[in-house]
Amino acid sequence: MQHLQGLDYAAIGIYIALMAVIGLSFGWFVKDIGGYFTGGSAIPWVMSAISNFMAWFSTFVFIAYAGIAHQHGLVAVTVYWSTVPACVLGAVVFAARWRRTGFTTPTEYLEVRYNLGLRQVVTWVGLLMRFLDNMVRLYAIAVFIAAATPLPLVPAIVVSGVIVTVFNIVGGVWSVVVMGTVQFVILVLSCLILVPLALGDAGGLAALRERIPEHMTWFNGPKGSLLWLSVFYFMIFVKVNENWTIIQRYACVRDEREAVKVGVWTGAVFLVSLPVFLLPAVASKVLLPDLPDPEMAYVALALKLLPAGVMGILFSSMFAATMSSLNADYNVMAGVLTNDVYKRLVNPAAPQARLMLVARVSTAVVGAIVIAGASFIRHFGGAFEANKLFTGILAIPIGVPLLLGILVRRPGPAAAGLSILAGVVAGIVLNGMPRVSWEAATLIETAICTAVYFAPLKRRSTPESAAAAGAFFERIGRPIPEAEKPAIGDDTKRALRKLFVFSFVVSGALFIGMSLPSIASTSGRLSCAAGGLCLLGAALLALPPRRKTRENA
Repeated sequence: MQHLQGLDYAAIGIYIALMAVIGLSFGWFVKDIGGYFTGGSAIPWVMSAISNFMAWFSTFVFIAYAGIAHQHGLVAVTVYWSTVPACVLGAVVFAARWRRTGFTTPTEYLEVRYNLGLRQVVTWVGLLMRFLDNMVRLYAIAVFIAAATPLPLVPAIVVSGVIVTVFNIVGGVWSVVVMGTVQFVILVLSCLILVPLALGDAGGLAALRERIPEHMTWFNGPKGSLLWLSVFYFMIFVKVNENWTIIQRYACVRDEREAVKVGVWTGAVFLVSLPVFLLPAVASKVLLPDLPDPEMAYVALALKLLPAGVMGILFSSMFAATMSSLNADYNVMAGVLTNDVYKRLVNPAAPQARLMLVARVSTAVVGAIVIAGASFIRHFGGAFEANKLFTGILAIPIGVPLLLGILVRRPGPAAAGLSILAGVVAGIVLNGMPRVSWEAATLIETAICTAVYFAPLKRRSTPESAAAAGAFFERIGRPIPEAEKPAIGDDTKRALRKLFVFSFVVSGALFIGMSLPSIASTSGRLSCAAGGLCLLGAALLALPPRRKTRENA
């Protein structure tokens, strides 16, 4: 397989420098723990929605789902479209409730809804799941790096993990959201360059339907069965909506209405963008029929079709997607360690300066643990299978009391704790039995968790916990008063606009500069056009905002 060339490394260096400017720009903006983890609840909902999309969209897609697309075709899109109903329906049901809690971390509500013990149980089990999830993501980007460069897998894990951790330590959630927005634009433009190249070399969609007709159906292969998809869609619904990152994104915006928009628009972006991202991997079955490892489909096709420089931009955008995803999780995990462990159990009276220090140290610790564990993911059958296994065992036991607890008030802390314990044990046992399919194991585990959660209804919780639950439900049932809704200051708006203008100018210059050596080719011209779109976006953002005028009576 080919490797990156000198011009590609130049593009990567420029891209990393751009992300460094964004990260450092928001280091000064974060002054307290609320700003570091929720952005003062003043982040624009559009940015929060894009950042939420990028939190779920990583190189994992271009490794795991590209592997499915190479093996079985468009069913990869069907599988990943599970995020669409999860985001949209989840936003309608949960977003307003989460925003009204007003908590910095999603586990804070568990102490109010249940008790301190359950908060700590979910904190540690949830952290374990987040660590495993992020190990899979870091492993995926390392596989991508190892395929495109001479760097072996383990050094690739260490290098990429260190870069992600350092960027996240500096600026908190503001830098995560802003970087995610810029990275989204670059990622989309980079992938749009590869789509017409791949389809053109394959002869177009008509040729694909003729040469690999089974791959051009939405339900091909074992992952296209109705039972498998139904269970997977359910599991993703639970995973998405109990995920700390999406709950944090709801907390980052001004009010309940904007929180709902975050979830709905995240689902809409997934719906529109996924076919574009995965079509080249589907075409790779024709263009690279003898590929030994299906997970290498996307990177191998990109190295085959893209010229030097343009491949570097695509590589940077892939790395950026994972960096955005990991940044989002690192930030919320560090928030849990800071608020739910250090502040709640170790030093409740800690001043803001101490909490900021602990937050940054916690981020470094999170990064180090993820780096240490990522190299073991290959022993679980690859990125997709590892992610599916970890999610099945841990996401459902955590999700049942966390999600049902914000909808119904009757079950108390004992029911919630027993539900988690029973679910984790059942998940480990069932997934360890070769004769039990993954679908059956997941359904049985869900039934056990739900049954245990509602079974102790006659053994009601204490009057104190029942009163606390009542107060909690009264709180999330009231709309946020207008006076309590934060707003972005004019200085912050100007800073954001200037930063986005600068970012899009640099991105546009990068696309155009890297396209010049290959401007005679289709890929070079497409890259140049992408740069022009970035510069156009920068010009539109640079225009002075319209001032509101009052009509004369």
